[in-house]
Amino acid sequence: MDYSDDPAARRAEWFRYYSEKRITHQWFQVHLLQDLPEVRSVLEVGPGLGLVSAMLHNAGFSVTTLDRLPPQYAHPETEYLQAELADVEPGALSGFDCILCCETLEHLYWDDVDGILSKFRDSGVPWLVISVPYQGFQGEFRAYFNGHTARQMMSLKSLKFLKKFTFDAESDPYGHKWEVGYRGHGLKALESKLTGAGFRIHRRDFTSPTRSVFFVLQNPG
Repeated sequence: MDYSDDPAARRAEWFRYYSEKRITHQWFQVHLLQDLPEVRSVLEVGPGLGLVSAMLHNAGFSVTTLDRLPPQYAHPETEYLQAELADVEPGALSGFDCILCCETLEHLYWDDVDGILSKFRDSGVPWLVISVPYQGFQGEFRAYFNGHTARQMMSLKSLKFLKKFTFDAESDPYGHKWEVGYRGHGLKALESKLTGAGFRIHRRDFTSPTRSVFFVLQNPG
């Protein structure tokens, strides 16, 4: 959705999307760059409303974003490339220290992910950070209380591996096409794509309550 010409709608969507549930996920994207050597410039693919872009800039990184939509967070010190990822040549992705591509690949067809990973590899960028939704077996329980209030959260995900992920490409052409943990899209299958494209898995991690799997990948080329 393009909110670039409607500030009120953008603000409403900002508060809807960047919920307490999601905010740790956004922070973690930036946190993963902390210990990567010589990372100063970042290409963020699929910046959404720009919270991660803003945090990257605030942390001192040089930021360029790439998306099919006009910029939803126009910052004078953030470069912007408007293009479909599938149409971009590897050379247009080169020259950065890291590519950050979080919660984006699942919007592509599973079989098309290999080609995108190959583009990232051929760009020569030394680091790639990706995340995708993770629906494998997992559980979480959290509780908070004091003398005035109490709240708790419990979540359990199981048996998704027995189900096939379904989507309606006609009504939602840019929606999720797959999620890790469903039948045919296991974690090992995704890791095979990553290593098959030539990347070395430097780190793997999981987030909650926004359930995603993160990979920090090193490009040996």
